Amino acid sequence: MNFLESIRVSLRALRANKLRSSLTMLGIIIGVAAVIAMVGIGNGATASITSQIQGMGSNLLTISPGQSNSGGVNGGAGSSASITMDDAEKISTLGSAIKAVAPTSSASAQVVLGSGNTSTSINGTTEGYEVIKNVSMARGRFITKADVDSSARVAVLGPTVVENLMGDANATIIGKIIKINNVPFQVIGVTTATGSTGFQSSDDMITAPITTVQARLIGKKTVRSILVSASSEAEMQTAQDDITAALRKTHKIQEGKENNFRVQNQADMLATMTSVTQTLTMLLGGIAGISLLVGGIGIMNIMLVSVTERTREIGIRKAIGAKGSNILLQFLIEAVVLSALGGGIGIALGYGGSSLAGKALSMETSISVTSVLVAFGFSAAIGIIFGVFPARKAAAMDPIDALRYE
Repeated sequence: MNFLESIRVSLRALRANKLRSSLTMLGIIIGVAAVIAMVGIGNGATASITSQIQGMGSNLLTISPGQSNSGGVNGGAGSSASITMDDAEKISTLGSAIKAVAPTSSASAQVVLGSGNTSTSINGTTEGYEVIKNVSMARGRFITKADVDSSARVAVLGPTVVENLMGDANATIIGKIIKINNVPFQVIGVTTATGSTGFQSSDDMITAPITTVQARLIGKKTVRSILVSASSEAEMQTAQDDITAALRKTHKIQEGKENNFRVQNQADMLATMTSVTQTLTMLLGGIAGISLLVGGIGIMNIMLVSVTERTREIGIRKAIGAKGSNILLQFLIEAVVLSALGGGIGIALGYGGSSLAGKALSMETSISVTSVLVAFGFSAAIGIIFGVFPARKAAAMDPIDALRYE
């Protein structure tokens, strides 16, 4: 019996017990589908997070306050008030490695325009924010240094804010007076819609001079963070080192003492988040892979039952000249065909499940060819590994004993 004939015999044997074959494949189908779907969702999450971090700004460095410690109680990262406007001024003079600097201070506020009102976040910053965040203006202008120096009550709105206030994101709002926590601000610009789904959507945000936000809305001169754009990706480490050295000197931190501020590199943030999502993807894929193992055990059990049921058939074949290797190959092929069919169906269901999950989670999923090949190859390997024992048992049967079996 040649190889192709062995496959035809295997398929005929599987068709003779359709229900049993289907139930046997179920574990493989679920396992492969789960692996494909989990890897697809994980890859999509990685791509989404990467896009969000890259969208935070080009060659971005973020300086934030360190942790406070009062009475032995640690306030956690960002709890101290160690970052000031003077620090931002100092950083802006450090040299060619620094392209733009923008201190930020934020607050949540109720915004009113006529009968329209909305609750949104107010971002107080400087003119450097436009460069760092690659802000594109749909109409009007962004805040200027003059606005910051004079604490002008002017505001740049995201399109979502305009829509919430006026019912139409394209409505004419330039020059109108809005009230932010009852403080009047004149609208000077509207940003272009980005559709961002990151940590804070720029579409649903109001930007105003930081000096105005501090004086009129917050009531204190706190700086939440300082955003810095390095001149180029190659200059990021130089900029980070220069900023750290300058702030340690300005804050009079002695050698050997910890910084009371943090300088975060965009590349480091990206590497950390990518590592976390990849680890979670591998974990979820491993958990889903357990289904493949269970499916393999199911294949072995059913193949053992099949060997027992076909004992007389095996005896007849051996009596007319079939070798043990022929019998082993036939049953091994049956196990591989069973698992491979299950793997193929699982891949199709995995694609569908990944797509549905992506729509439900409002994110793009990404299924690589490598993950498909690995999942399918693993399912075929399961058939070989768990089909060997039943196949060897069939091949080792004594033809006389097999013919006597009832």
